[in-house]
Amino acid sequence: MTMKKLMEMRAKREDARLKAMSILDKAEKEDRFLTEDEQKDIDKMEEEIRAWDESIKRAEKMMAMEPEAKDEEQVEVKPTPSKDTDKRFKSFGEQLMAAYRASMPGGRVDERLTTRAASGLNETNPSDGGFLVQQDFVSELLKKTYETGILASRVKKIPISTNANGLKINAVDEDSRANGSRFGGVQTYWESEADELSGSKPKFRQLELSLKKLTGLCYATDELLQDSTALEAVIKEAFAEEFGFKIDDAILSGSGTGEPLGILNSNALVTVAKETGQTDKLTVENLIKMWNRLWSRSRANAVWYINQEIEPYLYTLKIGDTPVYVPAGGLSEKPYGTLFGRPVIPLEQCSAAGEVGDIILADTAQYLLIDKGGVQATSSIHVRFLYDENVFRFIYRCDGQPIWNKALTPYKGSSTVSPYVTLAKRN
Repeated sequence: MTMKKLMEMRAKREDARLKAMSILDKAEKEDRFLTEDEQKDIDKMEEEIRAWDESIKRAEKMMAMEPEAKDEEQVEVKPTPSKDTDKRFKSFGEQLMAAYRASMPGGRVDERLTTRAASGLNETNPSDGGFLVQQDFVSELLKKTYETGILASRVKKIPISTNANGLKINAVDEDSRANGSRFGGVQTYWESEADELSGSKPKFRQLELSLKKLTGLCYATDELLQDSTALEAVIKEAFAEEFGFKIDDAILSGSGTGEPLGILNSNALVTVAKETGQTDKLTVENLIKMWNRLWSRSRANAVWYINQEIEPYLYTLKIGDTPVYVPAGGLSEKPYGTLFGRPVIPLEQCSAAGEVGDIILADTAQYLLIDKGGVQATSSIHVRFLYDENVFRFIYRCDGQPIWNKALTPYKGSSTVSPYVTLAKRN
């Protein structure tokens, strides 16, 4: 492996990233969703980028294991690191240690740290504004964040360009499937239905997302700071777990003010009333009616999210002599239980048993999340000085909201349907 070959790999990775960004930028400028073909192209580019990341990481590791030059001939053939390579940290732990040293009184700021000065603070001290996490580490951090997040891993996610702070796109404004209302106003006629045809057109609304700031703190002891490898492992796990948890919580129940708008606070949420005289926390009738109110096109993607306290009730529910809940393994041969063929996944963020939101049937592909991709890291020795601990602060900017803004009245019938269905309070 030569440095030239490594640089070629990096160039191909960057080419794939730029192609993906050009597709996203085009959709953003035209204020629209990605087309199906564009989404497939983006997915393909993401796969290619991940493949290059793995190849580059493996190549760098192999190059780092090369023996030191022992004679003049070896020195001559040894590739000279590029300026870009010199300015990159070898590991996330190494960058965290550099941020730590920069935050100390009289500490030296490593030239490889990229700074972002904070408004209103002393800009002569670069650490006041924080340091941007190196891009390859950002990708790994966010990958782990969205892997640990149950809901975050299932939503429709769109990264936005570096010069944007939000996204405005047109969405169909449809609340009824009656003639003349589909797609907000499109109507067609059979030739024999009318002598004179009336013009029609779709109706759109603007779906607007503006980046919100998610901030996380992680404390590291002085002992941990002596080992950059251990520091990296601990910070990565803590960051990914906590950010994944908070993003899931916002997707489910966010207020929309200073945080994403959650499904439970959406105007499109359908809440099924409890049965007359119901005293049990959950009944078969509750589940049947929830399934009935789910938008039919979401049935292939929907998931039941439950508070774990609800699980014992599921085992007791039957239609006649047939259980409605199929536990994990057994006949289903699946790692999760199922209701009406769809997965049942316990979620910490669901409400307590008997409260609104303790059981939710949702198609989270009908939820849109944007992020800017960059993570900012800051370090301080002052907050926990007496405890011999250093504080690392991470800032991640994102926003999200349900794609639907209202429930849908079917073509025939009166009960509205939605991709997001829950059960009314039963306590």
